[in-house]
Amino acid sequence: ALSTPVGESALAIIRLSGPHCAEIERAITGRSKALESRQATLCKYLDINGLELDSGIYIAYSENASFTNEAMLEIMPHGNPLIIQKILEDLIARGCQMAEPGEFTRRAFLNGKIDLSQAEAVADIIHARSNFSLEVARRQLNGSIGQKMSELSDHLSGILAELEAYIDFPEEDLPEASDAGPIHDLKQLIQQVDDLIETNHYSALLQEGIKTVIIGAPNAGKSSLINTLVGSQRAIVSDTPGTTRDFITSYIMLKDYRVEIIDTAGLHTAGDAIEQQGIEKTMELAQRADFYLVIVDHSQPSPSLPDSIQSVLNAKNTLVIENKIDLESKYTQNDFLPECVHCPISLKTHSGIVDLKHSMLTLIDQGMALAKPKGDDAIVLNARHTAALKQAEDSLKKALQAIHNQELSELVAVELRSAIDGFSQVVGKIDNEAMLDKLFQKFCIGK
Repeated sequence: ALSTPVGESALAIIRLSGPHCAEIERAITGRSKALESRQATLCKYLDINGLELDSGIYIAYSENASFTNEAMLEIMPHGNPLIIQKILEDLIARGCQMAEPGEFTRRAFLNGKIDLSQAEAVADIIHARSNFSLEVARRQLNGSIGQKMSELSDHLSGILAELEAYIDFPEEDLPEASDAGPIHDLKQLIQQVDDLIETNHYSALLQEGIKTVIIGAPNAGKSSLINTLVGSQRAIVSDTPGTTRDFITSYIMLKDYRVEIIDTAGLHTAGDAIEQQGIEKTMELAQRADFYLVIVDHSQPSPSLPDSIQSVLNAKNTLVIENKIDLESKYTQNDFLPECVHCPISLKTHSGIVDLKHSMLTLIDQGMALAKPKGDDAIVLNARHTAALKQAEDSLKKALQAIHNQELSELVAVELRSAIDGFSQVVGKIDNEAMLDKLFQKFCIGK
């Protein structure tokens, strides 16, 4: 696979993986002696007819000492698309096959080099859009999730082993069984699993961006605000009410955070069916947002908000932006959402914008501190991990209930084994080809 983007560059990287790498290496370099493993070497590239196509850097990796755990070869020719295409065509003529998206990482997983959570972390590192998401992905790539699942599995296996000893050897002189031990341990496990499941919300914030909705009446300055924050003409600005009939999404980086800014239709009495749909969409988005920017016209009376929107606004997730402070006004906005921080600005003169961004960052910092898992070694789970852990948690709760109901120990053991299976699914100790196909299709080619 070509592992660098298509286009001109100083160098490109073409990766090969498989048992014939050493054979191909000798053929294309014309060397009689194999390359030193993991050492960069300048060599010619000779095509299948013996013609020199280019010269470049080669790095060979021996089996069990590469990313895929197979023999690998990396070729770094000049980044001319014509040269790259000729090399790819030559390699195919020699019997190579083009890699599918994520195939190198998939081979690393199937060959036992990494677990499935580490494989997912490879894609997370490539797609990370903030310092925090990069930090979480790095930690996951180093095996933090696999280590945590091993700890949970070992703890649960100990409980299961003790339980099965009494099932298998009821006649033996074993210590007297205690219900309190398993109950206490299971409650602790359930709490740990529940804490891990809660981190999925933080994962969504990192992956998708912090969803921030701009809410306000027509002509309050919503579209001008998004244009100012983004730094370009992202939304149409007009004095005509109802210009924004659908929502507009843009992304900005606010220090370490990737923030998704959503400009919505103005809240007012709709003039037609299309406008009404835009307002309904605004109300729907408001229910799913993480933070809110409520913009009001400083020169007009305070607006009234629908109850469904007002119910989700509070001091921890909302900033009130008083726009048009450059205009004279006989009104005050002090009684409008008084518990929230108010930011006076003028989008016309750009007064107060720096303070607004500072207030946004402060609010997001405070909100993310509540969502962020505690501790330097804390892990963050994605949707797939969460689904597997919910299955495990459900089995643990059933086992606990079975003990309380004094049901047969065999039934408790079945639920405990099911919980261990749930932990195993997180790191990929499963045989599910369809699930793997779906997961690796999201990867880029060459990784």
